Amino acid sequence: MLKSTLLEAIYAGAKELERFFNGSFTISNKEGVNNLVTEADHAAEKAIIDVIQNKFPEHFILSEEVGEIKSSSEYKWIIDPIDGTVNFANGIPICCVSIALEHNGSMIMGAVYNPLMNEFFFAERGSGAFLNNKSIHVSNKSEVLTSCLVTGFPYTYLDEPNGPLQVFEKLIRKGIPVRRLGSAAIDLCWVASGRFDGFYEHKLSAWDSAAGFLIVEEAGGTVTDFDGNHYSPYQPHILATNGKIHKELLDVVNGR
Repeated sequence: MLKSTLLEAIYAGAKELERFFNGSFTISNKEGVNNLVTEADHAAEKAIIDVIQNKFPEHFILSEEVGEIKSSSEYKWIIDPIDGTVNFANGIPICCVSIALEHNGSMIMGAVYNPLMNEFFFAERGSGAFLNNKSIHVSNKSEVLTSCLVTGFPYTYLDEPNGPLQVFEKLIRKGIPVRRLGSAAIDLCWVASGRFDGFYEHKLSAWDSAAGFLIVEEAGGTVTDFDGNHYSPYQPHILATNGKIHKELLDVVNGR
């Protein structure tokens, strides 16, 4: 019932994403420059929440646009109705719907769906990770120097040592390819599927990473904060890798 609800909800959100993509919709701006929210974000979010509340009206919901719908339930749904909104608003098909389910503080299920590229990523705790129902695994690269990495930049820059631009500069000055796709959920899934060897970002919210980090872990990867602690989506920093380059990339991110 939980899995079928997650699938129904993510397909409902994706239907709205597809309906609005390359069409006409209203756009407004949140805090910071180019931190967009569109009519499609709200429509997708409503479709997702309607499905979940129809099946589990007592469950806690955390979603990007509406915030918290609080309850005392042991279950929490964490929703990003459209991750990669700037891409979406500009007709770039690197965007997705992301939904995770947490039980008693542990992420137990996550799905990321980009209907524009027909890529559906799914993981359930202890059962592996999948792309379009085929098992996926992280890469085998063992050195950062030979890796292909991906990152993102926050809309409001953090004034701290070894910030996003400084880390990016260190890596590219060594000739290491670092991409910026504009969707953290997709970045994580592409680490899980071995397309990227590592992903780091300095400032994410729970809805950006809750599903993707579980997918990476279930694909055999390692996900931590910048201190090397087991990852929690309720703090801003994330490092997700194939595991083999994790310590080395952690040192780079921390300026060591």
